[in-house]
Amino acid sequence: MNQAPSQTARPRTYRLAELGLLILAIVVATSSYALVGLGVEGTIPANVYGYAAWLAVLGIAIHIVVWIKAKYADPVLVPIAVLLNGLGLAMIYRVDLGRDEYLGSGMTQLIWTSLGVVLAGLIVIFLKDHRLLRRYTYISGMAGLVLLLLPLVPGLGSEHYGARIWIKVPLFGSFQPGEVSKILLTIFFAGYLVSYKDQLVAAGKKFLGIQWPRLRDLGPIVTAWVASVGVLVFERDLGTSLLFFGLFVAMLYVATSKASWIILGLGFFAAGAVLASLYFTHVQQRIDGWLNALTPEVYNKEVGGSYQLVQGLFGMSNGGLIGTGLGEGRPNMVPFAESDFIYAAFGEEIGLAGLFVILLCYLFIFQRGIRTAQQLRDGFGTLLATGLSFTIALQVFVVVGGVTRLIPLTGLTTPFLAQGGSSLIANWMIVGLLLRISDNARRPVEEFHTGVLRITEDPEPVPAGAHANDTAASARTVDEDAPTTNLPPADSRVFDDEAPTTNLPPAGARPRGQAPNDTDATDQRPTGGER
Repeated sequence: MNQAPSQTARPRTYRLAELGLLILAIVVATSSYALVGLGVEGTIPANVYGYAAWLAVLGIAIHIVVWIKAKYADPVLVPIAVLLNGLGLAMIYRVDLGRDEYLGSGMTQLIWTSLGVVLAGLIVIFLKDHRLLRRYTYISGMAGLVLLLLPLVPGLGSEHYGARIWIKVPLFGSFQPGEVSKILLTIFFAGYLVSYKDQLVAAGKKFLGIQWPRLRDLGPIVTAWVASVGVLVFERDLGTSLLFFGLFVAMLYVATSKASWIILGLGFFAAGAVLASLYFTHVQQRIDGWLNALTPEVYNKEVGGSYQLVQGLFGMSNGGLIGTGLGEGRPNMVPFAESDFIYAAFGEEIGLAGLFVILLCYLFIFQRGIRTAQQLRDGFGTLLATGLSFTIALQVFVVVGGVTRLIPLTGLTTPFLAQGGSSLIANWMIVGLLLRISDNARRPVEEFHTGVLRITEDPEPVPAGAHANDTAASARTVDEDAPTTNLPPADSRVFDDEAPTTNLPPAGARPRGQAPNDTDATDQRPTGGER
């Protein structure tokens, strides 16, 4: 007789491994902060111990929350986020020391870090099951669009350097609602695509060896394209427009597995880019500054020139392979070195080798998110984890590509590193969501009997005379509203699209080699007290 699943080895939680990595991240971040002071002023900053203690309290706090509320969550996400955040704080402090007037930007960023960590912890505590977010699919979509449009409201929105993407918030200064909007829109995309993927994968005509979608199914991608162009036109924000449309196309491909959607997405993007370059001045300036960055005419332009881009390239060239050392470079020669061009500032002081390490950290976040998506069996969770991971990956590609002159500059900020409270809070919220999703993906079936999550129960038999609406309501209560579980319906032979991971056979089936009258512990349906 096969061994009962309840007796199999449980997956390791790796919380001690997370603690070890977290301590290492705090040590590296604190050492970077101290090296900046030594390089610039020749002495260790007087507040280095307070900085280390603050960062350690934040890291240990989120670690304890994860240990108690999501002990099976991915052990790599929090240490990497703390490491990147700490390195960003050190570089912001470095740029601040190079100014004529010290602004204390590092302390402000540390306050935003605290708020972001608190929000990530609250997500882990109060969001018991990521599938609950599917109930708010259209509410999330509407809220995301409202946040995108808020900067256009007279008296509320504010314009900085040609882009109208900020709003005025009392006591907080300015806030960029588009950063939070990308999370809400990811939830909406995941819920929408998992509900309508059957229509989107319907076969259309075959052309050039590729099965294209039907014409009437192009509505979602056209709508997303129009919305992204609207952001580009009215808010003059190339970065958010590109991120918004790229996120939707990527999730559409994951939902349908049809390469034709990628081709269509690239076609729409190319058409939008050509139209924008012909009719919108700010886009023309970005492209001109990209293609003709080293020409004197473009370099010396006061508005829309390439001075910032070229100075960033010179700084990275000065850093070489291993960099000048923290505090030994001249990142202040690059405008906005603490925000838009913080990647170039790191390139000068820690060199190409250090930049590769930073990129590997982002790659780890993306890889862990995609791995979590692969471990999930519910379609909504798979799309949500993929979308959140792709949001960070695409943002890093756009920023690094712009700074290195691979693509035109877009105005986005580097996640966790760059100065800016809006981006920092949004990225910590993404980490909180990935922690919760990864915990549900790895949690063994035995844990669902302990009250951590309720177990999905088979629907009760419906009497012959029962009304059809009662039957539908019962099925909806079990299938849609029940939290994630590792058990399939007892009478099911194939897994539903929304059924989570399971290694258990249907209750009516028996393991190979077991007699029909044998009784196994896995065939017992949980009682009411086990729920």
